[in-house]
Amino acid sequence: MDLTQGWELTGTAPGRCTDPTELTEATWRPAQVPGTVAAVVGADGRDFDAEDWWFRCRFTLDPARVGAPAALVMDGLATTGQVWLNGVLLTEFGSMWQSHELDVSELLKSENELLIACRALVPLLARRRRPAPRWRTRVVNSNNLRWYRTMIFGRSPGFASGPAAVGPWRPVRLLDHRPAERPRATVRTRLDGRDGVVSVRVSALAKPVAGQWNVRLGSERARLADPCPGGLETELRVADVRPWWPHTHGAPVLHELGLEHDGDVVGSWNVGFRSLGWADDIAEDGLDLQINGQPVFVRGAVWTPADLIRMAPTSAELRNLLERVRDAGMNMLRVVGTGAYESPMFHDLCDELGILVWQDLMFANMDYPEEDGFLGAAQDEARHVLRDLAWRPSLAVVCGNSEVEQQPAMMGLDPALGRGRLWDSLLPAVVAESGADCAYIPSTPSGGALPFHADRGVAHYFGVSGYFRMPEDARRANVKFASESLAFANVPDEVEFPVHHPLAKAGVQRDAGTGWDIGAGWDFDDVRDHYLSARYEVNPVQLRRYDHERYLNLSRAVSGQVMAETIGEWRRAGSPCNGALVLWLKDMLAGAGLGILDHRGQPKVAYHHLRRAMAPVAVWLTDEGVNGLAVHLANDPGRPFQGHLRLSLFKDFSQLVEQTSVEVRLAGHEAATHNLEELLGHFVDPAWAYRFGPPSQDVIVASLEHEGHLVSQAFHLPAGPPQGQESADRLGLQAVTSRDDQDGVIVTVATQRFLHGVRVQLAGYRCEDDSFCVEPGVGRRLRARPDSAGGVNGGAELPRGELTALNLAGRVRIGTAA
Repeated sequence: MDLTQGWELTGTAPGRCTDPTELTEATWRPAQVPGTVAAVVGADGRDFDAEDWWFRCRFTLDPARVGAPAALVMDGLATTGQVWLNGVLLTEFGSMWQSHELDVSELLKSENELLIACRALVPLLARRRRPAPRWRTRVVNSNNLRWYRTMIFGRSPGFASGPAAVGPWRPVRLLDHRPAERPRATVRTRLDGRDGVVSVRVSALAKPVAGQWNVRLGSERARLADPCPGGLETELRVADVRPWWPHTHGAPVLHELGLEHDGDVVGSWNVGFRSLGWADDIAEDGLDLQINGQPVFVRGAVWTPADLIRMAPTSAELRNLLERVRDAGMNMLRVVGTGAYESPMFHDLCDELGILVWQDLMFANMDYPEEDGFLGAAQDEARHVLRDLAWRPSLAVVCGNSEVEQQPAMMGLDPALGRGRLWDSLLPAVVAESGADCAYIPSTPSGGALPFHADRGVAHYFGVSGYFRMPEDARRANVKFASESLAFANVPDEVEFPVHHPLAKAGVQRDAGTGWDIGAGWDFDDVRDHYLSARYEVNPVQLRRYDHERYLNLSRAVSGQVMAETIGEWRRAGSPCNGALVLWLKDMLAGAGLGILDHRGQPKVAYHHLRRAMAPVAVWLTDEGVNGLAVHLANDPGRPFQGHLRLSLFKDFSQLVEQTSVEVRLAGHEAATHNLEELLGHFVDPAWAYRFGPPSQDVIVASLEHEGHLVSQAFHLPAGPPQGQESADRLGLQAVTSRDDQDGVIVTVATQRFLHGVRVQLAGYRCEDDSFCVEPGVGRRLRARPDSAGGVNGGAELPRGELTALNLAGRVRIGTAA
């Protein structure tokens, strides 16, 4: 019985009401469970940790069930408080991550009242507790937060100051078993050569497991009969099984595993079979993942809560976000230690869509207690998390904490202060005990003489972005693996307030800096402005003063351009880097946050630049100085690729001066690098490194084609992007729509001169590409599909729209083909 209806909420001053009998004058309002106080009250800027909050649910039970075995299950209560059922105190709680399964067989009635009191955290944090931390972080409001197991997001000034998660944020339900009598199944899988092997164990805490138990997978079936301590177990082998791959490298094949008890199906899992390898010495060589024996260049993003307000996204919301991850060519998400453990639904979708998971345990940025009681609870928390994750094919990494090792080292203290028994021995033992086939990393970043040095181990790399360095620094830094990187204030399409308006700044992240109260004297808008000035030769302050719209358009583009160029540096075959995750995927609140998706989950321009850079089959260019341009090709999927690589060089942004086409054959999982001048057969100074005069070409295009269709395309602008704006007539620009043979339309863009940063808006439709460039004289054809709001159906009028570009003056209406 899911307790999702009939919930109410009221707030009281801290400590004013000690039990439900004192709530006689309370004013109740309807509430949502699973959910939080912020979901009911709204993110109105108040500190939800400063009050006591009471959730009440009244529910009716079938009289036939009264007195029968029953368990009350609460999967997550944030953060500390008590639970009453029908006036009886059931339990106290003190961790957002702890689940509760309580025997309520003797307490249930026909009419019931469940009350959950979430106590104010602010007065608890104000208490002096011992021992004091050996070092103090500026990431959270109070260093005493280290004693409480709750989310840092919502309590982190500069990055996510609110709202704090308070309330029953996970489901609440009744089960018809006593907790200790409920049989529990443990599933583990492995790939043994070409065979898939699954082991299943069924056990219960209170009494022997009775009845006949079987497992089935496809046509294979096995009985659980071999005795093990406290239960039954068996092993099932499936010959020539189809393995699970991350979606970039193959199909994420899942197989339905069924568990039967006395002929009835009592459980099912969608399992995958894969082998996982990683570096022998992660602290030295980085992660270096291999899936099914194949090296994988990992790319993706840091995952933030899909809904910081409710903390309970729907399945449709999660699917939409994770499909955007897949469509961007990303193959890993990092569930970050400043956030929250994710739901089974999230992990089901990662398994299904072929997205690897780096799972931080929820410890970050603080000097955590080393008392035995705290350490024991931390191990129990990790066991609980891994009980649900260890069998999943998507789980690739478990990490002990985020930035605990880095924090004291950056303060100039002994880096050993960020290490300890919990990270170095207790948690890795829990991971080994779980049977999870995944890498364990004690802390991120870590490795090398200092954990924040990027050339060893796992790095948080912000040389490009926060430290104002240009993309070539990504190569110089010799990054092995970046579990965080490329932090920019990415401007969304919908902007309510002008840049530097106080309400706009509320959505822009700011580093804690060196000042205890005020933080750094810059924010990530300033970071983006640095690259805008360098790449487009404009003064950002002046530009946003007299042409705010153009400032926004250039700002949307530049962060994505720099991020994509950096990913290209790391992805090339000669790079020592084995992967990078950008910080982060989705904004939690409105504004120019670090996300490449806005707070509603809609792609920003930066998303599209990264999507092209991360595509499974891709071509890209890197500037090699006096060595010219390198042309990089990648074919990540397991099937071979055959096509043509066309190279075109243009002068004056319009005149074709050189072109060649070569046949390309790439085996599955193969990458290749060529020198552009070697392919052309003579010297052209494509990087404009020798500077004997003006560049011989100002646009270089590499197009990877298959059977006449464009697969991937890359542009290099030796002297930089065009700085001015030209009329549509001057550009020779035309754009028309025509009917697709399915449910969409085709947009054809023709131009005589180079088009930079093109955006197409069609009413009710979404184009397959955005913020792209168009080759002179060749043009571009794009497919557009009806968006979620519903586009025009096949027999109706073609949609109307407009086209813009960074070097186009004004807008061009999109016509219809004759």
